[in-house]
Amino acid sequence: MKIVIGSDHGGYELKGHLVEFLKAEGYEIEDLGAHSKESSDYPLIGFEVAKAVSEGRAERGILICKTGVGMAIIANKVSCVRAAACYDVDLARSSREHNDCNVLVLAAHYTDFEKAREITRVWLTAEHLGERHQRRVQQINDIETRQ
Repeated sequence: MKIVIGSDHGGYELKGHLVEFLKAEGYEIEDLGAHSKESSDYPLIGFEVAKAVSEGRAERGILICKTGVGMAIIANKVSCVRAAACYDVDLARSSREHNDCNVLVLAAHYTDFEKAREITRVWLTAEHLGERHQRRVQQINDIETRQ
């Protein structure tokens, strides 16, 4: 599975740990920035990751900023992207099983590496349950195309 990943400066360190972990797990990773702790603008990086998922250049995306809020906002502006800020494994599992989320957003200030690794592992392995949940995801897609 190909995963695109990005962070602002606030998530840079956590992103580095996750990239190493994901590569060791056998995932193909494309890092779209930030590439240092120097101040960076999360909307630009978040948009590039979401766009890569939307266009099918990657199956999933992971974004990291200080709170997870800003990256979730920008990612959800991109067509066909369902991004969820997940602060624990239960949210991660539900975001996949119920909402078929294709972008995971992590909060570097509230998530240490061990917790981020577990959230990410669950999010990447959980499957969408379909059935009534698919109907609701389709409703989201229908609303998106009406705008």
